[in-house]
Amino acid sequence: MKNTTSLSAQAIILLQNHIKKLGFTPVIHFELEGCYQLDVRIKKFSLNYPRINRQLANAGIDGELVPEYWRNQWEYVSLFNGQSPLKEADNLSQALKILPRLFAEQGIYKTLIKPVVWAGDKGKLANGSGDIFTTETRAVHIPNAVQMNISAIDGEGNNIIIDGGFGEYLQQCFLDTSLNCSLIYLPEEEAFERLALKSKYGLAAELCSPIDISGGHQGSIALYKEVGKHNQAMGEEPLLYDHNNNVLVSQQNWQKTARIEHRLGASSTQYNAYFNIIYALLNLIDALEVYKGDNCRRLLRKDVHQQDLPLSLYDNNLTTGVGAISLFENDNWFSESLNKLSGQSLGCEQMISQSNLGDKIKQMILAPYQQKLILKQSFIRYK
Repeated sequence: MKNTTSLSAQAIILLQNHIKKLGFTPVIHFELEGCYQLDVRIKKFSLNYPRINRQLANAGIDGELVPEYWRNQWEYVSLFNGQSPLKEADNLSQALKILPRLFAEQGIYKTLIKPVVWAGDKGKLANGSGDIFTTETRAVHIPNAVQMNISAIDGEGNNIIIDGGFGEYLQQCFLDTSLNCSLIYLPEEEAFERLALKSKYGLAAELCSPIDISGGHQGSIALYKEVGKHNQAMGEEPLLYDHNNNVLVSQQNWQKTARIEHRLGASSTQYNAYFNIIYALLNLIDALEVYKGDNCRRLLRKDVHQQDLPLSLYDNNLTTGVGAISLFENDNWFSESLNKLSGQSLGCEQMISQSNLGDKIKQMILAPYQQKLILKQSFIRYK
């Protein structure tokens, strides 16, 4: 794991430096959902979020925990402390390791960082309601997501997501690469079961997690400018409060908060923050190269069709079709893009000593699954 992290960190530094040479600063932040389970003997419990957030800060992690929608569900939210993408990957990777211990210190029986928490809550929403539950109860399988927020700042400190069609073109880049790279952000089989929760269990009213690759401002790869996912005004900044700390006057500075939000990732202990940062930066570089040539609007497609995600990690011609492993293995965009950039750095970046960095990291991503397939095939032959 240490070698994996080291090589991935080198790749991220390479990509950060390339973006810097183009004249921009990349901005990437994570949000990750999870749940916890209490001992059945505990009847009343209130998680001390401020305590955990102090502990995260003391560990040098630029993030905090907040309560989420479902019972016993929490969300790790990245803080805007000006951290680099590499530091952001370090933050999430470290948080995933220490959060179970921090929860246990408060008497939490089990920390669940997984795509689905089965029967994690109970409830049934009233027809046509977004937040009113009926007296009828049923098991709700809670989907837990990882989201990446991506933007870029120019040399004058401006967010270029809003300029010259850049945000729309960056969104198009992610739409084009998300299918074949789904293995990176959907790293285990249960992640694909998460995608089917709404249709398979009739939970469409209760769950709002995405199920396919789609754009716009409400899709799974969303472009947020003036309005967000729920059509809420973006970037509202309070200007005047009353004596009860209620906001009296505010202004909307959506230009500052505009971003792409990649909402397809599944929470998992197997989720690799470094691989996902590399994936995001490669898309960002593709878009920046076009932006530098003032071609973003000209190269935008008029119609963007929704795409179904793979149904499994594995191939099955009779049921699930081509799986995420094969899609990633047979596609060359990720590896060739990284190979090209690492090749360009030869002679000026001492830490990168070969031009096949993309091939190496691609193989690192595939290796755990290939080992499982070999063991599975060996077991079948033995039987």
